[in-house]
Amino acid sequence: MLNELDWEFQRRDHRFVRYADDCMIFCKSKRSAERTFTNILPFIEGKLFLKVNQEKTEVILLTKTTFLGYGFYRYKGKCRFRAHPKSVAKMKENLRKLTSRSNGWSNEFRAMKLAQFIRGWVNYFKLADIKTLLTKTDEWLRRRIRATYWNWKQWKKVKTRYKMLKQLNVPEQNIHQMANRRKGIWRSA
Repeated sequence: MLNELDWEFQRRDHRFVRYADDCMIFCKSKRSAERTFTNILPFIEGKLFLKVNQEKTEVILLTKTTFLGYGFYRYKGKCRFRAHPKSVAKMKENLRKLTSRSNGWSNEFRAMKLAQFIRGWVNYFKLADIKTLLTKTDEWLRRRIRATYWNWKQWKKVKTRYKMLKQLNVPEQNIHQMANRRKGIWRSA
């Protein structure tokens, strides 16, 4: 349906990206972007008979927009991708649900679901610069997993904690300190 629009953009030498019905046209200045917008709108509505949502359509700087969960920034004169902060917040919320202690899942099932989610998310955002984000998220997620796997709330006595930590191959110098700790799960993990 929108092939004619793509051909029109190419005929007019516009740089653009389109996925399904979402489209971005790139211009060098705000003035040229506004001119392009006013010139392309009659083509879309008049020739293709499509309705353009005026509330969602806007002329905006590239660094202030999102497209399919990606954010954009400039580095050394080039446009680079990153995961938008809203996408990162949504990812962390999903990880919280997957590592919840109250969902009644076995550790094997939880590990499988986590692996599926992480693999899918990383593959979707593989074009983005997410190395530092993944490093920080990995640290946070490992701590959540430790808090989930440990039955710290069930090990109420120091003797039980000592015995169970020994079974988990915790270094001997840390067992005494951790078994006598009165802090909560997150601090202990």
